Amino acid sequence: MSAAAPDLPLRIVHAVRAPVGGIFRHILDLANGQAERGHQVALITDNLTGGDRAVAALAEIAPRMKLGVYRMPIRREPSITDLMVWVRFSRLIAALKPDVLHGHGAKAGVFMRVVPRPSGSIRVYTPHGGSLHYPTSTLEGQLYSRLERLSMNRTELFLFESEFARATYERMIGKPEAMVRCVFNGVTAGEFDPITLAADATDVCYVGEFRHIKGADLLIDAIARLRAEGRAVTLTLGGDGEETEALKAQVARLGLGTAVRFIGHVKARHGFGQGRLLVVPSRGDSMPYVVIEAAAAGIPMIAADVGGIPEIFGPEHRDALFAPSDPAAMAATIAAALDDQPAARERARRLRERIFLHFSQKAMVEGVLAGYRAALAKR
Repeated sequence: MSAAAPDLPLRIVHAVRAPVGGIFRHILDLANGQAERGHQVALITDNLTGGDRAVAALAEIAPRMKLGVYRMPIRREPSITDLMVWVRFSRLIAALKPDVLHGHGAKAGVFMRVVPRPSGSIRVYTPHGGSLHYPTSTLEGQLYSRLERLSMNRTELFLFESEFARATYERMIGKPEAMVRCVFNGVTAGEFDPITLAADATDVCYVGEFRHIKGADLLIDAIARLRAEGRAVTLTLGGDGEETEALKAQVARLGLGTAVRFIGHVKARHGFGQGRLLVVPSRGDSMPYVVIEAAAAGIPMIAADVGGIPEIFGPEHRDALFAPSDPAAMAATIAAALDDQPAARERARRLRERIFLHFSQKAMVEGVLAGYRAALAKR
């Protein structure tokens, strides 16, 4: 109970499986913000993924993580090695004695809620999509949904980064009896600085992971459609991932070698400057950081009307959204934005103002901490 007092520092442990993408960005921002406010924080993450970028990011944040940074082999799919990981989680939690056990994503979310919990602590879960991306009509979806339901009653606080994520969880898993809060992802003050367009910028750019759910292949198909219609549209793809070679093969197969360039993994703000129009072609997303970051920087952008993306754009920017998993709809929206670039820039200016009001890192950190305090007080 005393840990719920707003003037006392908390001992907080964050856990996530893969240290990549928007989920990792979210945890780093959240952990940094909590450490700046005097809380003692630890990070637990997988050591099988992330490569050199994860090593560098964790090394940078480590001095501020007073409870330490820990890596262990956490596999994406259920594995016999999960038992050994559970033992390591259990020993670590017992040694750290945190007030808050915050699991992010499906796998870490299960581990953080099934380990023995220190007296008086709370277990917090943020799905970040995770198992909710698997349809319950599949065997995987049924397994993950069952694990989610079994873990539901071992959770004192659910934190969703969008109303879409909350509604999806309730539809697929059930309505939690525990406390539920929705706290938007947020960006830092420096991310509102303008970005200079590269001298060799293409018409369109993409920034993100090369995974099926992110839809880069759909964007390539849309570019092929536009070029078949006689529009000499060019594309820069900034990113990497499991579909890199498949995407390069797709470009070659469609004869787009002179129209599409791959620049590898880049920092988001560098990637935004490589094209006149950013396209977010996701098949599924909850509250993608790339959209918030680009909007904060005032980048002209269109995106799939999926997940929590409409919550970022708001009702006044619906014309920037296109039907998901539909290259024809995407191509039409790209053409409209390129044909009226002054209107696209004005929309970007107004969206930037919306982000400034509703999607700051400060509001995100304080919203999460307020959720912790309320759940601790309730216990």
